[in-house]
Amino acid sequence: MNKNIRNFCIIAHIDHGKSTLADRMLELTQTISEKEMKAQVLDNMDLERERGITIKAHAIRMNYKATDGQIYEFNLIDTPGHVDFTYEVSRSLAACEGAVLIIDASQGVEAQTIGNLLLAMENDLTIIPIINKIDLPNAQIDETKQQIIDLLGIDERDIIAASAKQGIGVIEILEAIVNRIPPPTGDVSSPLKALVFDSSFDAYRGAVPLIRVVDGVIKPRMRIKFFAEKGTYEVDEVGLLRLQRRPARELRAGEVGYVIGSFKEIGNAKVGDTITDVDNPASEPLPGYRDVKPMVFSGIYPINSDNYENLKLALEKLKLNDASLIYEPEMSNALGFGFRCGFLGLLHLEIIQERIRREYNIDIISTVPNVGYQVIMKDDRELIDIDNPGQLPNVGDIDHIKEPFIKAQLLTPSEYVGQIMQLCQDRRGVYREMYYIDQTSQNHRGVNLHYELPLSEVVFNFYDKLKSVSRGYASFDYDFLEYRKSNLVKLDIMINGNVVDALSVITHRDRAYKWGRDLTDKLRKIIPRQMFEVAIQAAIGTRIIARESIRPLRKNVTAKCYGGDITRKRKLLERQKEGKKRMKQVGNVEIPQEAFMSVLSVER
Repeated sequence: MNKNIRNFCIIAHIDHGKSTLADRMLELTQTISEKEMKAQVLDNMDLERERGITIKAHAIRMNYKATDGQIYEFNLIDTPGHVDFTYEVSRSLAACEGAVLIIDASQGVEAQTIGNLLLAMENDLTIIPIINKIDLPNAQIDETKQQIIDLLGIDERDIIAASAKQGIGVIEILEAIVNRIPPPTGDVSSPLKALVFDSSFDAYRGAVPLIRVVDGVIKPRMRIKFFAEKGTYEVDEVGLLRLQRRPARELRAGEVGYVIGSFKEIGNAKVGDTITDVDNPASEPLPGYRDVKPMVFSGIYPINSDNYENLKLALEKLKLNDASLIYEPEMSNALGFGFRCGFLGLLHLEIIQERIRREYNIDIISTVPNVGYQVIMKDDRELIDIDNPGQLPNVGDIDHIKEPFIKAQLLTPSEYVGQIMQLCQDRRGVYREMYYIDQTSQNHRGVNLHYELPLSEVVFNFYDKLKSVSRGYASFDYDFLEYRKSNLVKLDIMINGNVVDALSVITHRDRAYKWGRDLTDKLRKIIPRQMFEVAIQAAIGTRIIARESIRPLRKNVTAKCYGGDITRKRKLLERQKEGKKRMKQVGNVEIPQEAFMSVLSVER
């Protein structure tokens, strides 16, 4: 019966105790035995455990016997907590009727908490606010309660104080899920509508979409189709989500589970798509689907060129479980053969790189992360999308360039507002508004800043700078806004007259001179001295804007020339000079890997 089903998710900022609370719920509902229990049981990647973050959304079914004596079916849909995965979070929320909102008592409300809370409210979910980690010595329970009351406009009695680690308050949370979250609505007799809220890849079964059945019934041997992907497939198996997949006879309206069919690639079952019956189709899909487009691009190259095929295989395997990763082969004069990859954000990029190193044991080097640009041509006003500075057309043919802007939300203690506003101004930010999220003057938290920022300024050490100026207290969340016209130029770095394509960047004209000067200075210290002079130049088109020289190593050719006329020594020195000139014409400068990484540490 639908009235005993509760579909809910847990939303929180990174490291506020989401995975720990999920662990306690699994224990109390006896979904897993003590032998199977381990910390962050739903986080099955080592990387997730180490960093304390959820990278991939998870779902699990629990049966809970409530105090009213009835057994309730809980479907917990765990969501990623990071801003890079906002779309995944939004689809997971769309599969629920309620959300457990966790706020750390020692850290209070943070930017991603508000970001995910707004997503939950857009989906009209019932919110159950939880203050977690009340057992910590630095817990500020009263202040955090006040923040939640100001944020949600609710009664203090609706807030549950808990410690997921100690198991305090978890029973109260489970009872609140039963009493406050409504059961799912849906008509079993209507045409099938099922939302794909996540998708994974099984080496033996192919793509395995996780679904929430909104209307109708899905069962084996049915012929189904996806609205966005258009393909028609036969269902082989449906089932429930425990720690492992459990086959079932059918999934009915309101239930959460998985479906396996003749679709083999994860691209067939895109997150947010709607499944319907071929023989009795729904008239329209569920709302909210969109194609996920990468926002950050970087070149990934194997350090050893023999590993190119292994890197290709690694990316193919990662793509099977991550439809948002895109890549294509590319060739760099400086780094050889590699791949141009598109990511949802910087954390996504970092995770993929780390997984390539760990899971596939490939040493890689990556180029400076950059964003996608829109180039408007002069003649036919054609719009060209580029994700690599090397793709930029001839400057004379370009009318203007547009870059992506984001709508940023920054939460900070009031004492750091000045430094953060200065940071945003330095990054070409446009101020929009500022307000306090609590009324208590003694509370050191509470200023919510809204800025519009170019994404290119954010992908480049913005988060590190933000943590530095706020001593780690400020938090940051953003959404894509639009493409805007900007005064952008391509800055090339040349070594002895040859352009090093892997060091090229697209930057704002006002920043180009400082960027070029700082980068040439840094490269001068990193590139080893040669037997000839090495010129390092920064150029915009044909105009050189900065130059540094690396002095040559000099062999003492006159060391064995004892006595005699001075012309003997001059002759040897002249011969050395001629040799150096000839060497400079044919000699190649070996650029160390640190040179490519040094771009990331240049002050912007």
